[in-house]
Amino acid sequence: MKSLLREPLIHFLCIGAALFLLFELFDDPAGPQSSRIVITDGQIEFLKASYARSRQRPPTEQELQGLIDSYVREEIFYREALALGLDKDDTIIRKRLNQKLELMSDDIAGITIPSGEQLQEFLETHAESFRTEPQVAFRHVFIDVAQRGYQADDEASKLLAVLSDEKSNSDPVTLGDRLMLPKTYILTPVGEIAKMFGKPFSLELINSKPGQWTGPVQSGYGLHLILVTEHVEGKLPQLDEIRETVEWEWSAAHRKELKENIYKEIREKYTIEFEQPTSNAGNFQAVSAAQAAQEKQQ
Repeated sequence: MKSLLREPLIHFLCIGAALFLLFELFDDPAGPQSSRIVITDGQIEFLKASYARSRQRPPTEQELQGLIDSYVREEIFYREALALGLDKDDTIIRKRLNQKLELMSDDIAGITIPSGEQLQEFLETHAESFRTEPQVAFRHVFIDVAQRGYQADDEASKLLAVLSDEKSNSDPVTLGDRLMLPKTYILTPVGEIAKMFGKPFSLELINSKPGQWTGPVQSGYGLHLILVTEHVEGKLPQLDEIRETVEWEWSAAHRKELKENIYKEIREKYTIEFEQPTSNAGNFQAVSAAQAAQEKQQ
């Protein structure tokens, strides 16, 4: 029973029923088809408040009368336009009404507050969206292929031997060719590394054993000898660490699901039919005959 009460469609139907009941109880006889226009105190206060927001002061009696006259004029034209059917087949009006219904769906979705259990389930079922990237700290020595040509591989092998020699006193900073990028990187997400050096380079870093010079590794710049100094695996954070983010994503998904459920519920009330154009009747018959012949052969 509790799970049923959490269903978004149940919320929508309950709210719709409540609105329908209110409209039935408080239906205004001065509707769009009526010749009566009733100006309520609430409408006057709304006109005053709107004027005060835009002008930073309340309207004078004369200005208020002008606002009321404008409202009456707009209401009369609105009703006459409806009577003439000017709202029919108007693309702008159709889109505007569609937007208002979409906004109503968003408002209904906003009523639902997710529980901790719902957020935890959403986090687990969408783990890849919230998992942190692996991070790598590394050093590298660059060999410029454009400068060294065919000797680039030989130079890389020589430098790798020097770097791998524990007895060597050579400083890696002084080795290799110049590159307008840092030679040392602290812990950096592999996605950022891929943007700088390319995805194959970042994957090589992930698979490299920390504390050991390896290479050469190809990038868009040339060849690199790399030393991974630290490697932190990606992980799925705890809900408390990213609760606000998970709640925002849950709400977005919930709104999308609710709007789709509302559409499906309303869609069942309608039957869609396609009128056959008389000018293309011959073509339709030909297609139907061809389809019939094909089905007979099968």
